[in-house]
Amino acid sequence: MTASAAQDLVTAKRTTLTIATSQAIVGAAAPVAISLGGLAGHYLLGADKTLATLPVTGFNIGVALGALPAAMLMRAVGRRNGFVSGAMVTALGGAIAALGLFQTSFILFATGLLVIGLGGAFVQQYRFAAADASPKLFKPKAISWVLGGGVFAAIIGPQAVIHTKDMFAPVEFAGAFVAVIGLGLLGAAILSTLKIKDHVETDPANIPTGPERSLGAIIAQPRFVVAFVCGVTTYALMSFLMTGAPLAMVGCGFSTEEATLGISWHVMAMFAPSFVTGNLIARFGKETIVATGLLILIACGLVALSGIALWQFWLALILLGVGWNFGFIGATAMLTETYTPAEKNKVQGVHDFALFGTVAFASLMSGATLNLFGGQVELGWAALNWILLPVAAVCLVVLAIFVLHDRRAASEAAHHP
Repeated sequence: MTASAAQDLVTAKRTTLTIATSQAIVGAAAPVAISLGGLAGHYLLGADKTLATLPVTGFNIGVALGALPAAMLMRAVGRRNGFVSGAMVTALGGAIAALGLFQTSFILFATGLLVIGLGGAFVQQYRFAAADASPKLFKPKAISWVLGGGVFAAIIGPQAVIHTKDMFAPVEFAGAFVAVIGLGLLGAAILSTLKIKDHVETDPANIPTGPERSLGAIIAQPRFVVAFVCGVTTYALMSFLMTGAPLAMVGCGFSTEEATLGISWHVMAMFAPSFVTGNLIARFGKETIVATGLLILIACGLVALSGIALWQFWLALILLGVGWNFGFIGATAMLTETYTPAEKNKVQGVHDFALFGTVAFASLMSGATLNLFGGQVELGWAALNWILLPVAAVCLVVLAIFVLHDRRAASEAAHHP
């Protein structure tokens, strides 16, 4: 390794560590919003609790709406200034949400979570920034380091809830969203030290070449369709159950702390497998990992339907996180095979818009489904899981048909070159 390459690696590691630390701090706002959004919505609403999960829907809509503006802002002012701005937006969202709770305003609280979601759109870019600032051989580790920050976020967020939610009693949950202000400001301070510059590859193999196809031609590919359906459905099902789980747990007699810890286990299960998912994909193939993820989601539904003990809620949420990790990352890996580097921006933009739009709808329907049976939470929780089972099974069948067709086509091509 040359002296220049060694210095590049040191710089990349320093940059990635800063971004991973920010992921742990600013990213912790998401578990706060997810674990308390539905509970606080339930607290603020009157007799009709159908829209209790609307604030969580607002958070997901914020992530979706913020994706393109975040990219445009960072292109205009640079990633460091863009990320600092995103952390400040997260802090602003925490302030608006806390004010909504103090004023007993459901709309203001939901708006606060939407703004936290806008800040979360910047967090979604962290792993890409770390990868872009790293030499080719360090890119996978850079992504893993940032995802490791996500595991810490899964601990920091719920612990912030447990220790601060009653800070302003009798106003429930307000303290946790005041804590989000602190998380955003601390993250902004850390990100302000960031010295980041995209690493320029000199290998001709990494330079985008070839004409761009139309978006319609790309979307029409069977592999794109299957990857898109499996990825979006996996994410939507995860949101569908995750959003309703805290409400279901509290409705079944468990404490807010126990519900929050359940979300903590879930978010850790979402991120922790990422350290090995890439290796598993390399060894067993993308389609196999997607199928495994869908089977784990089905197992989650079966565990949830087996009873309402605390361990069943927690185990179901852990399986939900792992199933999402395998299914979504595997499907994303499949998707990357359907477009060239020159086509990635338009494909990823359309994909993420459809993805987070569907996720937002799923989170809204979670609250409506929980309230289908006149407030009988046990029946509502069962309904969520009965919906998950056939949807995951259909995706599994679609994937199996595609794999069989793909293998048959490959076999015919081998025999008739």
